[in-house]
Amino acid sequence: MAVVIGIDPHKQTHQAVAVDSTESELARLEVRAPKRQVDQLVRWAAPFPERTWAIESAGGLGYLLAQQLVDAGEHVVDVPATLASRVRLLGSGRSNKNDPNDAHSVAVAALRLPGLATVMAADHRVVLRILVKLNVDLARERNRIGNRLHALLSELVAAGITKEIRASAAQAILDDVVPMSPAASARQAMAFELLEDVRRLDGQLAESKRRIAEAVTASKTTLTDVFGGGRSSPRCASDSPATCAGSRLPIASSHTPAPHRSRSPPAATRCSVESPREPPVEPRHPHGRRDPTPPHPQSRPRLLRRKISEGKSPKMALRSLKRRISDVIYRHLLADADHLG
Repeated sequence: MAVVIGIDPHKQTHQAVAVDSTESELARLEVRAPKRQVDQLVRWAAPFPERTWAIESAGGLGYLLAQQLVDAGEHVVDVPATLASRVRLLGSGRSNKNDPNDAHSVAVAALRLPGLATVMAADHRVVLRILVKLNVDLARERNRIGNRLHALLSELVAAGITKEIRASAAQAILDDVVPMSPAASARQAMAFELLEDVRRLDGQLAESKRRIAEAVTASKTTLTDVFGGGRSSPRCASDSPATCAGSRLPIASSHTPAPHRSRSPPAATRCSVESPREPPVEPRHPHGRRDPTPPHPQSRPRLLRRKISEGKSPKMALRSLKRRISDVIYRHLLADADHLG
């Protein structure tokens, strides 16, 4: 008999409920979260040989338990917290997370939706996700500190720094500052402290990029074989390569004959192999100016010229080229999924 075991994980305890195909509860167990939590759960579930473990938020609070069960050879699926909450709401009229029947709701959700994501053992993808998240957090912190330093320099020196904050330039300006008041002295002291933070974060970012490059190489991905593809891991908040590249089909407007995009994709959803601000292999002059004749044969302007000759605007033609590039990247992602497992 196929059995689904729903688990509501917590820091100190885990609640497990086994249900059959009729959603009837067969057994219930509450275990503490010590080192041998998996052994206790597996022994308790021994009477159910055909079992599937459904863990709420297997990528969050239930991550460790889910990975331990996978390492033990168990079949584990991830139940999103919102889905379990809906089941609780429909079953009892309450969506309170502290409901004692949380684990039962998780099991019922997994039973009703067999297409839930299967939890896999942590691999290179998890490593890259961890490293990229760290890199993003460091970059945001560096930007925040840089903005504070920029504001202080503007209060100490006329015009401050007109370009991006760099440690060497900020050091040179602060060394030339002669405080004329206690407030200026306080600002200069604070600016020196922020400058040390900037140097520290610059070093951490450099180390983070090095570790990402090593992890990408170790993953044996074929994405780096794409022209313009570097070893910096892409940042993308969407699962669609076309959405990441900003090349989704335009939305037609009811008041204009020409289709247009409803809005530009936010910076967090743009995907780039080298830079999060630019699509990969975009036609660009070596000195930064737009060039209608890209230098590399893989980005020849034939497609652009053909699209423009068909009546499309230069931006729409460029979007078509981006879409072709995103298709190439997607094919490499599929190939990686096949040979990396």
